[in-house]
Amino acid sequence: MAVRSRNFYLVPYLLWIALFVIAPIVLIVYYSFFDVEGNFTFDNYAKFFTPVYLRMTLNSFWYALLITFFSLLVAYPTAYLLTKTKHKQLWLLLIILPSWINLLLKTYAFIGLFGTYGFTNAVLDTLGFGRHQILFTDFSFVFVSVYIFIPFMVLPIFNALEEMNPTLIYAARDLGASGWTTFRRVVFPLTISGVTSGCQAVFIPALSLFMITRLIAGNRVITLGTAIEQHFLVTQDWGMGATIAVFLIIAMAVTMLFTGNREVRTKR
Repeated sequence: MAVRSRNFYLVPYLLWIALFVIAPIVLIVYYSFFDVEGNFTFDNYAKFFTPVYLRMTLNSFWYALLITFFSLLVAYPTAYLLTKTKHKQLWLLLIILPSWINLLLKTYAFIGLFGTYGFTNAVLDTLGFGRHQILFTDFSFVFVSVYIFIPFMVLPIFNALEEMNPTLIYAARDLGASGWTTFRRVVFPLTISGVTSGCQAVFIPALSLFMITRLIAGNRVITLGTAIEQHFLVTQDWGMGATIAVFLIIAMAVTMLFTGNREVRTKR
């Protein structure tokens, strides 16, 4: 009876997965086998392996890695300092709070900040450095992306640090380990699960960015997400857009499996 009741409660979850996860993926795979005129073809997959799309794929992975690296570089010390403060939950809330704001609004805010006559250039001009082209550069794209993804990196690392047994750090210090050695041999290995979760939460969506590339990078940065948007909304080549989406889904799945396996091995 208990097993039947538990299976009954699984029905809404299974329906949700089937309708909003499996069905869209099946549709994407289906559309990837058709050209602009609606004819069945494998040309879309052959076209993906041309230099143009392969270079676009490398760019996507490169920028996703950069965004993930800088997010981790900022988030880990931030999460560590949060665990040492008195009102840690309040500070954590203040860091997460910007993620509640609409992404488009935050992007437009940075357009105002980084524009030629924006606040950043006004400060640089006042300090005697003159006005510079900050918007529509690789720097502005990576900076804004890191700002947006930092909360998703901080939260899992903070949770991992909070769950860590502090007596292990005291034991390492008592045994004569320096601060760096304690971090490298004790703290970081014990929080690697939070790091992998944070990297997963940042790297996967960073692969498919398209709105920030449009508004902040000014199409100077072309990623797989940008190409998908272009094919679906501009060229109306849904088949090619779906093909790129298929490879993007595969890349995301491989990333999840890779980070998940590393987490399991670390726990063992």
